[in-house]
Amino acid sequence: MSDDIGSGDGADTATVGAGTAPTIPMRRIFAWGLWDWGSASFNAVATTFVFTVYLTSTKAFGGDTFVSAQLGWTLGIAGVAVALFAPITGQRSDTGGRRKLWLAVNTYLVVIALALMFFVQAKPEYLVLGLILLAVGTVVFEFAGVNYNAMLAQVSTPRTIGKVSGIGWGMGYIGGIVLLLIVYFGFIHPDVGLFGVTSDNGLSVRVSMLIAAIWFGVFALPVLFSVPEITPGRNAGAKRVNFIQSYVILGRDIARLWKTSRHTVYFLIASAIFRDGLTGVFTFGGVLAAGTFGFSASQVIIFAIAANIVAGISTVVVGSLDDRLGPKPVIITALIGLVVCGTMVFVFHAGGQTVFWTFGLALCLFVGPAQSASRSFLARVIPPGREGEVFGLYATTGKAATALAPSAFALFVTIGGAQYWGILGIVLVLAVGLVLLIPVKAKQDQLASR
Repeated sequence: MSDDIGSGDGADTATVGAGTAPTIPMRRIFAWGLWDWGSASFNAVATTFVFTVYLTSTKAFGGDTFVSAQLGWTLGIAGVAVALFAPITGQRSDTGGRRKLWLAVNTYLVVIALALMFFVQAKPEYLVLGLILLAVGTVVFEFAGVNYNAMLAQVSTPRTIGKVSGIGWGMGYIGGIVLLLIVYFGFIHPDVGLFGVTSDNGLSVRVSMLIAAIWFGVFALPVLFSVPEITPGRNAGAKRVNFIQSYVILGRDIARLWKTSRHTVYFLIASAIFRDGLTGVFTFGGVLAAGTFGFSASQVIIFAIAANIVAGISTVVVGSLDDRLGPKPVIITALIGLVVCGTMVFVFHAGGQTVFWTFGLALCLFVGPAQSASRSFLARVIPPGREGEVFGLYATTGKAATALAPSAFALFVTIGGAQYWGILGIVLVLAVGLVLLIPVKAKQDQLASR
């Protein structure tokens, strides 16, 4: 890559849709992407492949059925909290010019939650602590993500936003690969890992959470030093308002959004649904690998590493197509690919692990590009100064649909009487999101200025 992306006078921020495209130093883009790299510690290690598996598969906590139910309720409550507060936190950081400050605060609250997971011993009385830490980590991670996503406008130009978004997602996947390799071969897989760590009392997993905390804490630093703080947005000189008044302002903003850019609202709804389907691909991928296709715990992590490699490469490569063709064709193509590959997993499930490796990895080709292009689609239509607020709505709508993929999965398992039927539930959610996205206009006028 060249040292700079974009052209112009080197302004500190690149406002999407602005008439002049400033120069964005490559080091700033890389520093921004390192946050995604570091965030894999929470996504991959805490919520997907290591800590949640530790809670649900360790009999000392109460058995997988009981703990899975408790985990579901806990994360559901966390999702409600995000839905209620994410747009307000984004709005207030925009108005006060404190986007980077709140990114730092929420990021290091996640780091603290990860570090405290070390104290969750494999004993019944520690289950509640583990669930609380996951819930708190989930909420503040989503809050951090609102401000991080809003920074996309500061590290890209209208001509490079898809590419930059893809770089971030790709670095996240690659970071997940590296960290999973470290914790797997360093602590989880060997009988005696580094520093004499064993699996007794869950120590191997608990130490892995300390590694994850350090990982995120270190790689979150560059963005805080390299990307400048935003200037205060709308009503910057006005008296600060409380949370209730913030909701009144939010209500007016949503009404304005509906009047001035209705297709942005349509996109928020469609993306909430298909993004939940994308989450379901990874969330239930490990479950299906173990339950339907007979993967061991070690094989699940190996598959996870391969899945992250495939998703990371495809996301970075397709990011350039996002800028050339626009994000909507990328999303639609990815969703069609996901629906087809998911259906193939269901139809040919009797083929065993070969089928899952083939079509499971094919699914991963499309997940990252859909996620990245979804973010860039929204960033292209947000006016200057409202990035945090609208990405807060993006988080809210996403959380409002959180129950769709798990419920559809469970419903189809009940109907079919076998776990692999749940694949159709995830495919259905993706298909509904695809149908809702088709009529959304790809080229829109930006929201009315304040």
